[in-house]
Amino acid sequence: MKKIYLIKLSTLFLAFILHFNSAAQEFVKVEAEKVGMSTERLQILSHTLQEYVDNGELSGGVALVARRGQIAYFQSFGRNDIENDVPMQENSIFRIASQTKAIVSVGVMILQEEGKLLITDPIGNYLPAFKETTVAIPKEDGGYEIVKANRSITIRDLLTHTAGIGYGGGIASDLWKEAEIQGWYFADREEPIQATIARMASLPNEAQPGEKFVYGYNTDILGALIEVVSGEPLNRFLEMHILEPLGMSDTYFYLPKNESDRLAVVYSSTEGGLLRAPDPGGMVGQGVYVNGPRKSFSGGAGYLSTAEDYARFLQMMLNGGSFNGKRIISSKTVELMTLSHLEEVTFPWAKGTGFGLGFSIVEDLGLRGTMGSKGEYGWGGAYHSTYWVDPEEDLVVVYFTQLIPAHGLDDHAKLRALVYQALID
Repeated sequence: MKKIYLIKLSTLFLAFILHFNSAAQEFVKVEAEKVGMSTERLQILSHTLQEYVDNGELSGGVALVARRGQIAYFQSFGRNDIENDVPMQENSIFRIASQTKAIVSVGVMILQEEGKLLITDPIGNYLPAFKETTVAIPKEDGGYEIVKANRSITIRDLLTHTAGIGYGGGIASDLWKEAEIQGWYFADREEPIQATIARMASLPNEAQPGEKFVYGYNTDILGALIEVVSGEPLNRFLEMHILEPLGMSDTYFYLPKNESDRLAVVYSSTEGGLLRAPDPGGMVGQGVYVNGPRKSFSGGAGYLSTAEDYARFLQMMLNGGSFNGKRIISSKTVELMTLSHLEEVTFPWAKGTGFGLGFSIVEDLGLRGTMGSKGEYGWGGAYHSTYWVDPEEDLVVVYFTQLIPAHGLDDHAKLRALVYQALID
């Protein structure tokens, strides 16, 4: 019995040390075998990613895999800029679009931890324009009527995308178009985000609050909420509370001009091959994040970042809210964020999956039908980037590319398969 007790005690102590190290140490690239992965098998991932470049399907990208708090795989491939023959680098900067949402969602939870709000509060308590909202209801003749919302929109509705607010493409899209609020892009706007959100509040939404998963401007509204409640511009609040403590020194809403050479070029997938986006361009162009008005901070899609910066953020989540000795949020907040909150609402994009407070959540691995683990959480961005965190395997994966639209590619699925096939314990 004494021997068994000592074995159990040693196991617990080892688990504590591993957890402490992952929470308290900087990211270090180590031999894959030291964290239970195979260097040889990870080479299959490298060869496969390079094939997409060789076949003219991707310009390039960066992939990072961390396990047990250390980096097991971190490689760039292809070109940052094809026309000028600039290689992709591990520290290349990418437009991460909707991957901004997770960071802003954590920002909201910080305010709850500071006692400044509750996520069950109506958003109208802080943004008066949202005290009363409306919904567009279809009519039999093909038109629509506008009715009052059945209840107030809560902060939790916005975090879970169940507020009924889309990207202006519902049956009342004519009104959203007239208001010049459609699509997810704000970087080219002269108008500060507070003014845009205030105008948005008067437009009819696509569904009643709490009745449907509708992906849209929810996190942009949360960004405006953070500004009002904290008294700080969104960029500064997130810098002080998340980016600076985590050492995310290459994450910005707008790029310092001396870093413009590191910004990966955006390409589009066409029948004739990859097409470079126009410069300076609008939604997918090259110049706006460097030479644009720099007035609108989009909580839903505005950030630029590197693979390592974003992996730091995800490792903080995996560690239960802390990284490198800095606590960002509590472990119970992480737990709440990474459980599905959809209740009777169906997540429409993937079987076996729900949605938490800023992340999709795997609830049934068999129904989803791809490699991973129950409890895994993640999301992606419009420029064909993706990420996930697998607590069961103590795993963080970040994959950045700059391709919009991306037609017919299976690189995300192969990335997942090839990361998991490289696990050896």
